[in-house]
Amino acid sequence: MSVRRVALAALLDITDGGAYANLRLKEAERGLARTDAKWVSAAVYETLDHLLYIDYVLARYISGRQKPAIRGILRMGACQAMFMDVPPSAACNESVKLAKEIGKGALAGYVNGVLRALCRDLGKPVPLPEDPRERMSVQYSYPRWLIDLYADAYGEPFTEALLASPVRGLTIRAQAPYTPEMLETQLKTRGIPFARGAVIADALHLEKGFDIAAEPLFQEGAITVQSESAMLVCRALAPKNGMCVLDACAAPGGKTAYLSMLMENGGKIDAWELHAHRCELMRKTLARLHVKNAVVQQRDASKPHPECDGIFDAVLVDAPCSGLGVQGKPDARYAKSQEILAELATLQMQLLDCCARYVKPGGTLVYATCTISPLENEACAKAFLNRHREFSAGDLSACLPESLQERAAGGMLQLFPHLDGMEGFFLAKFVRKQAEEP
Repeated sequence: MSVRRVALAALLDITDGGAYANLRLKEAERGLARTDAKWVSAAVYETLDHLLYIDYVLARYISGRQKPAIRGILRMGACQAMFMDVPPSAACNESVKLAKEIGKGALAGYVNGVLRALCRDLGKPVPLPEDPRERMSVQYSYPRWLIDLYADAYGEPFTEALLASPVRGLTIRAQAPYTPEMLETQLKTRGIPFARGAVIADALHLEKGFDIAAEPLFQEGAITVQSESAMLVCRALAPKNGMCVLDACAAPGGKTAYLSMLMENGGKIDAWELHAHRCELMRKTLARLHVKNAVVQQRDASKPHPECDGIFDAVLVDAPCSGLGVQGKPDARYAKSQEILAELATLQMQLLDCCARYVKPGGTLVYATCTISPLENEACAKAFLNRHREFSAGDLSACLPESLQERAAGGMLQLFPHLDGMEGFFLAKFVRKQAEEP
């Protein structure tokens, strides 16, 4: 099976079968040479990232509907010619070969004609819709309903700046006993450009390719991949050695591992996860990262566990969410809808209601998502405070630079890629009042 056929099969499973891109691509890359695996991943992600624009351009050269396989071939071929620096002739020829390879030889001429017509017009301006929201939907390949959601909440200029922000490269950090200074020295020795995080100095943003899976430091548990936003969420808990902490939605385990490091591998962390296979993956991750103070448990955090009432100094609810703040997951924006966001918000409130019970008086509850959907973020946090008078808004200033403190008034902070240079996360900090407090 050719590399392009592998990529096509993965793309179709994602766009037409509802598969998660990251999981489907792991499966697709299995057994491939490293160079081929990287190409498959790049082709699929680039096509997804520009999907609506590609369809808009293709619509100028085709009419009617295509079968999924032919539509996928045209999308991938157009993507290669427009966004992947593949010579137009190669993009056309390889797409024709792919049509024949999957048994669609009768349509090879059609594929060739469409893509050659498209390639002849490369470099010419593509007229976009005049309506600003419709233009942004096409230009940045975001569903129109999502453009409306952002524009209604933040305004059209803000939305455009948000959508236009470049996708950052990999962010890594050291895991104790390996130190950020040791990692920095290693990167400088290898000539790998990086930048320290603007908020979390432990975060190192890499400026060019880095094969993390093949990296010995990763395999040895000296480093791991983690966004600066995710690290900030952990620091909002103010974890310390000796504390009893609950990470209620812990898989895949990155935040648990960072909490452990901040706690100097002391105290205790209960790491809950609903699904058995994700529990097993988390155990392997925590073992690789030398975490000694975390216990992985298969538990549904959206259901009450009365035996845990009032026993934790700090609880983290990194809730399941729409994932719309993560730039490297373009499939998330096509798979979501306003109805799904409402369902997620209901689940998030269930999680908060249950996990609030487990916080000691004077203890801390942190709610976090990796999205910029107000329904899942500020609305959930405000509704929680209205329902739970035993909690008050916490103070995030200790973990934030002065530049972010004004935006964190009321114990809530929404991060944006174009403003903060990190993924779009939301965090809210709540403190349980002492028993005698009104």
